[in-house]
Amino acid sequence: MKAVHFGAGNIGRGFIGAVLQDSGYHVVFADVNEDVISSLNSAGHYRVIEIGEGGSTSDYRNFSAVNSMLEPEKLRDELATADLITAAVGVNILPHIAPAIAEALKLRKLSAPVLIMACENAVNATDLLADEIAKYGIDQSRVIFCNTAVDRIVPMQDAKLFPDVEVEVFSEWVIETKNLETPLSIPAAKLVADLQPFIERKLYTVNTGHCAIAYLGQKAGQLTIATALKDPEIERAVSEVLEETSKALIIKHGFSAAEQSEYVQKTLERLRNPLLDDLIVRVGRDPIRKISRNERIIGPALILAAAGEEPKALMAVLEAALEFDIPEDQANLDLQQQLLSLTTEDFVTLHMGLSPSDAIWTYALRATGDAKNKQRV
Repeated sequence: MKAVHFGAGNIGRGFIGAVLQDSGYHVVFADVNEDVISSLNSAGHYRVIEIGEGGSTSDYRNFSAVNSMLEPEKLRDELATADLITAAVGVNILPHIAPAIAEALKLRKLSAPVLIMACENAVNATDLLADEIAKYGIDQSRVIFCNTAVDRIVPMQDAKLFPDVEVEVFSEWVIETKNLETPLSIPAAKLVADLQPFIERKLYTVNTGHCAIAYLGQKAGQLTIATALKDPEIERAVSEVLEETSKALIIKHGFSAAEQSEYVQKTLERLRNPLLDDLIVRVGRDPIRKISRNERIIGPALILAAAGEEPKALMAVLEAALEFDIPEDQANLDLQQQLLSLTTEDFVTLHMGLSPSDAIWTYALRATGDAKNKQRV
């Protein structure tokens, strides 16, 4: 069996690619970074080092690597003969890999349809990739798309270890099975009929907690996630955020209070781990995406507001996200410029996808207005 995986970064090597090799797939890593590709091909193996209690080290050799920019024909041939295509490149990059996949699918001669999964930190990312591929007139009967949810923290890496990668011991890969025609053999994955509860639980707990620490932590002058959580005020604020997201998840998906509380405590334990520490500026990057309607702040806040509750803690994180400052990040600079140039109403509509009919509208306007006023000072 062969899988082509877009993205030979830390998650690609240390999670998705590793799980697929463990499942018997030969993994072809596709990436635009020639240093990464040449290093992988030259080394011929890499280690995944689990750090923390119960961690182990595994050596991986059942892979090859191709430069998707410099070797388009080789990539096309690999895609055309793959049983599985996965991606961990970031949601914004999915439209850029769709043309290569579409071209290969048109040349595909295998009778069995290919399975495609986008393994991103976003709700229904595979659907987004499917929509992009559909623009090229692909026969959808020859493709199976499955949405997934993935969860594994990768800490700051020691460049000297490359291509080895350090990861946390915990990992979770949940795959929605409703489109599958035949059983899928990936033993480490959890197969479920309905992904939505699992992907939103992860997004509204792990990702919301992570970004809350980053945005609130920068306001408090902290530099890393683990050190920020040592601040009692930040720890209290993040706990309040996760109390709100837990309430939203219980309302929408019916998780038991005990089950969700256990999930939250496990999440905080992971984020506190100094071995998994990360820079606040890295975790908080791309705030424009993270404040959008279906993402980690607005998503759970919408559920709470619709139920008649004010999402105070989440709105504090929204305000902090709008004040987040990474001078070297053009996307962050664009957000700051638009925060000042657009009206509050236009900004909330454009970037959060909200309208006056949303119960959260007034709360979002207030948080955005407060952030705008602080920028003007």
